[in-house]
Amino acid sequence: MKNLKKRFGTRDLVVISMLIGLIIIFERFLSIQTPIVRIGFAFIPIALTSILFGPILGGIAAAVADFIGILLFPTGGGFFPGFTLTAFLTGAVYGVFLHNKRKSFLNVSIAVVIVTFVLNLGLDTLWLYMIMDMGFVALLPKRIAKAIIMTPVQIFTIRILWNQVLCRLPGSIQHQLAFKCER
Repeated sequence: MKNLKKRFGTRDLVVISMLIGLIIIFERFLSIQTPIVRIGFAFIPIALTSILFGPILGGIAAAVADFIGILLFPTGGGFFPGFTLTAFLTGAVYGVFLHNKRKSFLNVSIAVVIVTFVLNLGLDTLWLYMIMDMGFVALLPKRIAKAIIMTPVQIFTIRILWNQVLCRLPGSIQHQLAFKCER
């Protein structure tokens, strides 16, 4: 906890807040949504938050974004805590595999596969089954197709983000964000 207090300051709070705003915008306005499937790029600011700030803060930011997003811009049904749990776990998984780790294809792939197949396909399908009263198997085909299509897209996008954006920030900004790139 002492490490978190030393490192976490006003600048970090501002960066996390901006990333939470981006998560909400990407999820609520820049995605294609049906009752069963949402295709979008909210994973980008979630992964970025987790890469920069770790699994706990990444998970909290994703959960806060989900909660604020559903309060401000309700889509489909009302608030369901299962989706907020999935959002937290998504940020946590990205943080565990990508925060202060080598930017290897394997690390990114493992994180994306866990998020896509275990959390999005597994847990989110369970939550939909619980609230929509549809058969679990009836929900799966479209959600499996989405997972298969989005997995390589997410892996590629996160690798590009990491290599071409984060690692090109000036060294002073990388230092302030406690982010390291291999040169």
